Amino acid sequence: MYYSDEIVEEVRAKSDIVAVISGYVNLKKKGSNHWGCCPFHNEKTPSFAVSENKQMYHCFGCGESGNVITFLMKYENYSFPEAIRVLADRAGVKLPEIEYSEEQRQRAGRRQRLLDVNKEAATFFYYQLRKNPHGEVGLAYLKKRELTDETMKKFGLGFAGKNGTELVQYLRKKGFRDEEIRDAGVATFSERNGLSSQFWNRVMFPIQDVNHRVIGFGGRVMGDGEPKYLNSPETDIFDKRRNLYGLNYARTARAGNVILCEGYMDVIAMHQAGFGQAVASLGTAFTPEQAHLLHRYTDQVLLAYDSDGAGVKAALRAIGILRDEGMTAKVINMRPHKDPDEFMKALGREAFQERINQAENSFFYEIRMLQTGYDQKDPEERTKFHREIAAKLCTFEEEIERENYLQAVAEKYGIGVDNLRKLVISYAGAGVNKPVTRPKSGVQTKNAAQEGAKRAQKLLITWIADYPQIYPKIKPYVTEQDFTEELYARVAERMFAALEKGEGKFQPAEVISTFEDEEQQKAAAEAFYEELPAMETVQEKEQALHDVIYAVKKNSLEYYKQKQAERNIEAITQVLQGKKALLELSKLHISLN
Repeated sequence: MYYSDEIVEEVRAKSDIVAVISGYVNLKKKGSNHWGCCPFHNEKTPSFAVSENKQMYHCFGCGESGNVITFLMKYENYSFPEAIRVLADRAGVKLPEIEYSEEQRQRAGRRQRLLDVNKEAATFFYYQLRKNPHGEVGLAYLKKRELTDETMKKFGLGFAGKNGTELVQYLRKKGFRDEEIRDAGVATFSERNGLSSQFWNRVMFPIQDVNHRVIGFGGRVMGDGEPKYLNSPETDIFDKRRNLYGLNYARTARAGNVILCEGYMDVIAMHQAGFGQAVASLGTAFTPEQAHLLHRYTDQVLLAYDSDGAGVKAALRAIGILRDEGMTAKVINMRPHKDPDEFMKALGREAFQERINQAENSFFYEIRMLQTGYDQKDPEERTKFHREIAAKLCTFEEEIERENYLQAVAEKYGIGVDNLRKLVISYAGAGVNKPVTRPKSGVQTKNAAQEGAKRAQKLLITWIADYPQIYPKIKPYVTEQDFTEELYARVAERMFAALEKGEGKFQPAEVISTFEDEEQQKAAAEAFYEELPAMETVQEKEQALHDVIYAVKKNSLEYYKQKQAERNIEAITQVLQGKKALLELSKLHISLN
């Protein structure tokens, strides 16, 4: 991290989370929390709680949790230092000057210069389209595509002039060196032509990262030239596999889904029609890196690929990538039109919304496309098709999900349910299409016993956070070493240290900032929001607390017994202390007062 823990905590402490989040979410106070509709998923009933006491937020719908810093990081897609700087400026905290090494200064300076080159190039193209007579052909093309002036301005559309030297001359006058112009990807060098831009006689589409910085360009040729679309090469600031066109706008659309298209014009047409959640890959097939990027903002992707053979192939590939990322995919039927741009011009927004509402489940889409390769009138071909279905059903991890799909597919394609189930079981036993289980948080689960131990540790963290007065009563019996999940041990260590220093006062939001990894921040925040059992009397609450402490200690004892077998000296000590503490806990009553 760029800033010390003390500076980070000062910024966080002076940034009231209710005040900050109120700038993004309409919050209403109810009980001890402020409630609103979650900004991270689509919902109508508020399940997003902001705690003034804890200085944290938690969504009981999608599980997002964190403090004021992580909120800005998630909502605005800021890096940790960027979020700190924004909050510091808001709170009036003066940040220390960052001391970079010479190498860091050079690298940061070079990266900024490349961004500056692209920004100036975008400005040049923008005015060429509107002010230069040569840009009239580009403007006429965009008007023919029925784009409004507002839309063209929003996406910064421009035009590259009659040759490749004008841009280079312009950038040189702006003070950029030839090396910087070349490395930014807007020009190439040859012995014959010297430094010249590859972009000329093209309508230009600036490509922006999620923070609205221009990192590259796409150019559509005017006339019959080749290639039809030309993109910037990979540079230090432009990685095609890790960026998506339009995501800088789509990430704040809060539509509950993202629509994945194939081209720039598809995205622009969708946004103009009011579907601000549309994005497109950048001249490459959809990548796992792009799926991971999308997963920051949504769990559901609607595929709006071309309806031709190439589009079907691309959709099937994207479905597999999204499934591996743990996301839900559906496919929008564009027929009889080729792509979203053509569809929108012919049938309009309402018709497209109907297609969204009717989007096909990705698994059914895969089966339907698979069916086209088999002659259903031929018994042998039909049997092969059924075998393919059984193999695909084996990819579902959960038995209940697999069974639901099995029954639905059997009914849809007229297959005997029992026969299909037997085939699936035989394939599963042979390891056909065995699914790879992916961890869904920073803390991995291995089995039911470990899951129970994990929940007990989260419950105890929540108990102590909600009732810090119990800490002095339980500290003789529970230490951070009893939290066998590494992340929870780190949370407990920081929490106990703060309680020791603060004489019983503790703010959970302090802990979150000490984790740098986004997944760890989320998992740590969730530990403070584990749902406590519903109890009416103080006696019931005290018994529940006692049971949780006892469960954590018992799990700890079993954990260190295993370590003891490995001749671990620390484990031997923990086992001896654990046995004694467990015996005392069995007789102990802990009051919440």
